[in-house]
Amino acid sequence: MTAPLTRSRRAIAIPLGMATVTALAFLPNVSASAAVPQAPRQAAADATALSYVVNVRPGHAPSATVTRAISAAGGTIVATYKQIGVIVVHSSNADFAKTIRGVRGVQSAGNTRNAPLPAQSTTDVGTPRALTAEEISKVTEAQAAAGQDPLEPLQWDLPAIKADKAHEKSLGSRKVTVAVIDTGVDDTHPDIAPNFDRAASVNCVTGAPDTADGAWRPSAAESPHGTHVAGEIAAAKNGVGVTGVAPGVKVAGIKVSTTAGYFYTEAVVCGFVWAAEHGVDVTNNSYYTDPWYFNCKNDPDQKALVDAITRASQYAERKGAVNVAAAGNENYDLAADSITDPVSPNDATPSDRVIDPSKCYDIPTQLPGVVTVASTGAKGIKSSFSNHGLGVVDIAAPGGDSTRFQTPAPPATSGLILGPLPGGGWGYMAGTSMASPHVAGVAALIKSTHPHASPALVKALLYAEADATPCTDPYDIDGDGKVDAVCEGSKNRNGFYGWGIADALDAVTK
Repeated sequence: MTAPLTRSRRAIAIPLGMATVTALAFLPNVSASAAVPQAPRQAAADATALSYVVNVRPGHAPSATVTRAISAAGGTIVATYKQIGVIVVHSSNADFAKTIRGVRGVQSAGNTRNAPLPAQSTTDVGTPRALTAEEISKVTEAQAAAGQDPLEPLQWDLPAIKADKAHEKSLGSRKVTVAVIDTGVDDTHPDIAPNFDRAASVNCVTGAPDTADGAWRPSAAESPHGTHVAGEIAAAKNGVGVTGVAPGVKVAGIKVSTTAGYFYTEAVVCGFVWAAEHGVDVTNNSYYTDPWYFNCKNDPDQKALVDAITRASQYAERKGAVNVAAAGNENYDLAADSITDPVSPNDATPSDRVIDPSKCYDIPTQLPGVVTVASTGAKGIKSSFSNHGLGVVDIAAPGGDSTRFQTPAPPATSGLILGPLPGGGWGYMAGTSMASPHVAGVAALIKSTHPHASPALVKALLYAEADATPCTDPYDIDGDGKVDAVCEGSKNRNGFYGWGIADALDAVTK
C-alpha cells in the first residue's frame, strides 16, 4: 500500500472567490491544523516560557498552598477551571512541573508543549486542483433537475449516510448547537452565517476564553479546516453552495489551534469547558492534542495532559454534550499490542518510539465516553488512511479517499469531501477529520428528534441506528495483492466500522 503523504495532521488550502470551486490536494493526514506557518501575533514576554497544566481536586478553587507554590516555583496562573480542578500556568522554570508535583493538593502537573511560547510550526504543502468548466456545468444541470443546493450533487457523502432522505423529513432543530472545536470558523461564509451561534463561540487558544467579536475566526493565513468541518455539519440548505448533514441546527466555532497550527492541552480544556457552560449539545473534535500523538500515562507530564482533557471532556458530557472525535489518519490499528509513533513530540525533535495503545492515548478520541469515528470512502469501505481497531472505533462515516482508491458515482467527480472554505468559497478535503463531523451532524439530528435525550441515550441511538457493516476482508485498497489492514470482529461490531456506518435517516425517523 502507498504510504501516507505526511505523518502530521495538516492540510493546505487556497482562499477562493464565490465563483470559483477549488479542490484541495489529497492529504491523508488532515485531521487538524494550520496552512501556512506565520510569525506569532504577539511576542512572548520570555522566550523560554512554557505552558503547564496543574490538576487539583475538582470543584474548589485552588488552595492557598497550591497558589503560593505555583508563584514560588516561578509560575503565573493564566486560567483556573475550578469545575474540573485544572489550572493553566506559564513558567520559565524548567523544573516547574517537577517541583509543583511535590506540593500537597497537586494530583498531577505537566508541560503542555516543548517549544517556547508562542510555538512555531512547519506545514506540508500539496497541489490544489480546480474543477473544470465541464464539471461545473454538469453540477448545474444536476442541481436544476434535483432542486438541490448548487453543489450538493457533488456531495456523494450525503446519500452515503441517507442524509438526503433525512432532509425530506427534518433538517434538524435550531435549538440544537454543535460546537466545532478546531482551527476557527468563518461565520461570514454564506453557507454558515444562517446557522451560526455567536453566543457559543470563542477563542480558547491561550487557555483562557477570548470573547471579542470574531475571535473565533481563522486569519487569512490560517487553516480552513474548522470552516470546512462546520459546513459539513450544518451548511444551510439555502440555495447556496453545499448542504450540511444537519442543515437546520446551529453551529459554533471554538478556536483552539495556535497561529502555527498546534492544538495544545490548555486550549482544548478551555474549549470543552466553554462548550459545557454554553449549552452545546454536540462537540466535534477533528484533531489530536499536540505535541504527542499518543500520551503515555507512565510519563508524568503526559499523564497530566490526559488527566486535564479527560476531566474537561467528561465535564462537557455531564453538562449535556456528546463528544465526537476523529480516529486519526495513519492506518494504525489502535487495538494492536504496539504502535511505532514517529512524530512525537511534533513541536521539538521527534523520534521513533514504540507505544502500547492500551496505555498511551490519542486524545481526545481515545478518552472515555468520546465517540471515536473511522472514515469510509465513496465505495463505502474503510478509507486507505483511516485508523481502526476493535473496541476502539465506535462508528464510521464518509471522510473521503483518493479517487484512485474509491471513485464516486457521477455526477460527483472527486472521492474527497466538499465543504466551505474561509472567504466564501468551497473545496475538497479528506480524512477522519471529515468523517467525524458527519457523525456529529447525525448526533445533532438525533438530539433534534429526541430533545430531552441524555448524551448516553444519544450515543446509544447513534450506535443502534448505524447500518451494521461487515469487515472488508481481505482489505487490499490499492489492488496490489497485499493486505493493507486487518479487520477483526463481527458484522455488528468490528475494528473498521465499529457499530456500523452512521444513518441520518434513522436519526430523524426513529
